[in-house]
Amino acid sequence: MEGRAFVVLLVIASLIVLAENTDHKNAIEIYSLHVDSTVTSRFAHTVITSRLVNKVNESQEAIFEVELPKTAFITNFSMSIDGETYPGTIKEKASAQEQYDIAVSHGQSAGLVKTTGRKLEQFHVSVNIASDSKVTFELIYEELLKRQLGKYELLFKVRPKQLVKHFQIDVHIFEPQGINFLETDSTFMTNELTEALTKVQNETKAHILFKPTIGQQKKSPELEETLLDGEFIIHYDVKRSVSAGDIQIINGYFVHYFSPSEMPTFPKNVIFVVDQSGSMSGRKIEQTRDALLKILEDLRPEDHFSLITFNSLVTEWKNTLLQATGQNVESAKRYVKTVMARGGTDINNALLTAANTLDKANYAEILQAHGISMIILLTDGQPTVGVQDVEIIQQNILKAIKGKYVLYCLGFGFDVSYKFLEKMALDNGGIARRIYEDSDSDLQLQGFYQEVATPILKDIEIQYPENSILELTQNSFKVFFDGSEIVIAGKIDNELDVLPVEIQAQSHISNLIFKEEANVREKEKVFQHQKYIFGNFIERLWAYLTIQQLLEKSISAQEEQQKNLQVARALELSMKYNFVTPLTSMVVTKPDDQQKLHLANKPTESDNEKSRFTGFSGNKLSKSHLKKALSYRRHHDQSMLRSDGYFGVSLARGQRAIPFDMPEHSPDIFRTVQTTAQLLTNEYPHFLFQLPRQNDVICLNIDGQPQAYINLISDPDKGISLTGKLGRNRNHFVLFEITNLDPHVQLRVSKEGTVLSYGGHTTKLPWTKSASSTIQGLKIAVEEERSLTMSTSDNITIKIAFIKSPNRFLGLYFMGTDHFSDKASGLLGQFYFDTHLESNPGASQGEDERVLSVHGQKHRVTRKNKKDYRQESATGIISCWSLHITP
Repeated sequence: MEGRAFVVLLVIASLIVLAENTDHKNAIEIYSLHVDSTVTSRFAHTVITSRLVNKVNESQEAIFEVELPKTAFITNFSMSIDGETYPGTIKEKASAQEQYDIAVSHGQSAGLVKTTGRKLEQFHVSVNIASDSKVTFELIYEELLKRQLGKYELLFKVRPKQLVKHFQIDVHIFEPQGINFLETDSTFMTNELTEALTKVQNETKAHILFKPTIGQQKKSPELEETLLDGEFIIHYDVKRSVSAGDIQIINGYFVHYFSPSEMPTFPKNVIFVVDQSGSMSGRKIEQTRDALLKILEDLRPEDHFSLITFNSLVTEWKNTLLQATGQNVESAKRYVKTVMARGGTDINNALLTAANTLDKANYAEILQAHGISMIILLTDGQPTVGVQDVEIIQQNILKAIKGKYVLYCLGFGFDVSYKFLEKMALDNGGIARRIYEDSDSDLQLQGFYQEVATPILKDIEIQYPENSILELTQNSFKVFFDGSEIVIAGKIDNELDVLPVEIQAQSHISNLIFKEEANVREKEKVFQHQKYIFGNFIERLWAYLTIQQLLEKSISAQEEQQKNLQVARALELSMKYNFVTPLTSMVVTKPDDQQKLHLANKPTESDNEKSRFTGFSGNKLSKSHLKKALSYRRHHDQSMLRSDGYFGVSLARGQRAIPFDMPEHSPDIFRTVQTTAQLLTNEYPHFLFQLPRQNDVICLNIDGQPQAYINLISDPDKGISLTGKLGRNRNHFVLFEITNLDPHVQLRVSKEGTVLSYGGHTTKLPWTKSASSTIQGLKIAVEEERSLTMSTSDNITIKIAFIKSPNRFLGLYFMGTDHFSDKASGLLGQFYFDTHLESNPGASQGEDERVLSVHGQKHRVTRKNKKDYRQESATGIISCWSLHITP
């Protein structure tokens, strides 16, 4: 008999069993679940051990899922079945991927780790166990707790989904500096469960034990349901008595914590740059307004500030920064309340305007000389107006800021390119943060501002003996905010007896110098007799911190050779210390009779935005990843064509789209979409377009006849029509003809150039040189070897990109699409009103599939990664919703 499937999920400190089949409820019994976490000097080492037994007379599949912090590195995993252990092995990612791809080709694989929320990522593995068999899962991960707003946080999300006989969360904390405060919190705690929680604390140690009995776990005496469903959180902070911080040493490695307090706050010069494009409409713009109103109230009177909003245009609240007086704050709040969402997204011009405004204010000596100047960008999408090549935008902003200001980039939702924002922020001394679309998005925005609201030091330099410290982590910092912490680690020369440190920094009122000396032998004695110190924890902390910083540096590296060296060193350390990082993978094999291989990769924040088929290197698709992606996609697409009946749509010229689920007795209308080979050939889509007043990008491929003209858009109210012609191989368009009625102008755009016809005269505009002309308000411009742009007085802009690699072709896109009328028709025109994306209730891949509603007609679309011909470098990647039709 084929065994039924039962799911065992462990959420950080929990195991979930979904026993949906009523015949064998809790057939997989968790009889023991222990979460043991040791925190030594902020470095947390967590071991999750779960023991299960199959209680029925047939085999069962148990799926083990663990949610662990995004900042953690997995270091080990194993499962033991009836005494036989199956360990995980950490390998270089490329090597593990090759092994994984072989398994993929035989349908024998599964990915193990994916991002599941703001702070967590999910580890997933399954195994078949025979009747009466026992299995033990053990997962180990490590992380450095980060101090934010004056405290450290250790989070456990508890959700067993069944009563567990031996359940406990056991946490030991040792902080040589001394524990200043410690508190626990929970979203599920009751009076009965409170009795199962014990806390013991002295000067430097704390022990937290949560060990509820089965009776305490029950919702009621009559029900076999558990109360354990929610978050269990430990917050604490340490004492800080030495001005130069605290140094800890063990086995030749040191860690230095520096976090001064009770210092005057620098005045801020802050410009908020806020996206008000159409995609921000609805709840996003409402929450952004609410957050800004609260943030403006939190400005200090000595701060200076301004607001810039942008869509297709950039609007300044004021043309300079103003002091945060009550009157100016109220004026800004009135302005915020008027901000509405519409139009495109001109990120480049908005940020350049912000940098220029700060430059002018500094030149005019409006700002305090010792203030901290920062730009905070909030956007929810890709640049769609102005400069759209993200690499050029990054270069422009780097040149404009020139290290004078700090740039923070907040990406709202998952349609932003996080890699684009992250690199731009790191290039300019800041960080990027994702704001999750949720009921508390406004609180997330306020929370981020609170983190950067109180700068107390700048230009911090921390020096150690030059010839006695090896492989030092980052030791210079642009700004330090109250409530955070600087952490530095390194290796000490064996002959060093005393480790001196000197810290130079600038406060609001003076230049500061802190000095301290640490006796190496005395410091090492602190850890010699602590029973729950795990191994060489400072060495592992140093490796953890070094890997994270190398990966960050590789993102902002300007030279490819420098980036390669940083990545190579990070990989070497990941392998040496057995960390699953973005450069390594853990391969998990199961018993021979199950013939399955699992691969645990470390997700990055940008992985949320891209298809699971594609690998990235910077903003470009690497050749090695492309080969693997195409191999995987070939397997996937063929499966889709077999099982899903993935059909194209036939359109007459000007006709609205017909839904893909037409009756089977329409063979003249129904045609199978492009073959897999054609899909793979088209790395660029035929068309990329953004839905009006939305940030969703559609990538459209058509299966038309070569050399045939296709009616793309016709809008009689706006007096615009546009047709296109496919090339011989049907991969790309080679000709577009645009007709504008008032003034009556015709443009014929080909791979050779543009022919402009007006008033009986014809003008040739080759791609080899730039040219521009304005005819009765109609603007036409050719950018040398790049693009042609036509802009009407009705704010409709048509742009045609000239792509030369690998084969010459033309790429069409629009800006100001919300200005088309509801009479627009044609293959593209139909999408510019009464069109929106809906969730697909039958989707097996969650966010990877949606339903596109076009005038009430439904079409299944799939998230893909395509080359973006709108970017001037022609090498960028766009995550878009893929649709295939037949005109």
